[in-house]
Amino acid sequence: MNNHEIDYKIYGEELQCIEVELDPQEAVIAEPGSFMMMTDGIQLQTIFGDGSSQNSGGFMNKLLGAGKRMLTGENLFMTMYTNVSQQKRQVTFASPYTGKIIPLNLQQLGGKIICQKDSFLCAAKGVAVGIEFQRKLGTGLFGGEGFIMQKLEGDGLAFVHSGGYVIEKTLQPGDLIRVDTGCLVAFTSGIEYNIEFVKGVRNMIFGGEGLFYATLRGSGKVWLQSLPISRLAGRILSYGSGSRKEEGSILGGLGNLLDGD
Repeated sequence: MNNHEIDYKIYGEELQCIEVELDPQEAVIAEPGSFMMMTDGIQLQTIFGDGSSQNSGGFMNKLLGAGKRMLTGENLFMTMYTNVSQQKRQVTFASPYTGKIIPLNLQQLGGKIICQKDSFLCAAKGVAVGIEFQRKLGTGLFGGEGFIMQKLEGDGLAFVHSGGYVIEKTLQPGDLIRVDTGCLVAFTSGIEYNIEFVKGVRNMIFGGEGLFYATLRGSGKVWLQSLPISRLAGRILSYGSGSRKEEGSILGGLGNLLDGD
């Protein structure tokens, strides 16, 4: 393996954290702000890019790799945690919001995973965190994730975070599923990702589910989330800034009056 071989344990149900165990000289990379705690003997270092071989070879290559990551909404810098002691040591990372942490063994998944922006949490040193351009105009404009998605490459462990409950689907050749564009977390390289218009004028105007589906076909694995962070944020804003929506205008007004609204 080219990537470091790390061990891990995930704690919690809805607000999860992940403990990574490092052998001497092993390292893990993570997004700034995800750190929770670490034992003595772990050395922290801020680096350009992801520390993989794809971003080695000079300052400009590292700067280019870091700049590409900024296009996916990630930070210019990443943090690397290295075990500089002679015993096993642990470092723990926390989820940014309620949901699930998804472990991805890239060696078993074809060496490449495409995922939504901002989903990357941490990975073994050597995993390359890059960008994946959507070549189809319609997918880029209306696919929910834009033209640019995240790409994880290597043969080690990587971890991404999602919202709510996670469903893992295995598609066989010829299979097709349609999902909400915001519910897509990640998929393997054998999956073809596209968008499709919702059929029917009434469905488009009054359906409340948007104008497009994400269509996934091919052979491979797909990870879906039940609660995209954008949907959660929208609900919180609607309850905080507007009048509460109850069943029926009279009951709604009475409920607001009793609540002091």
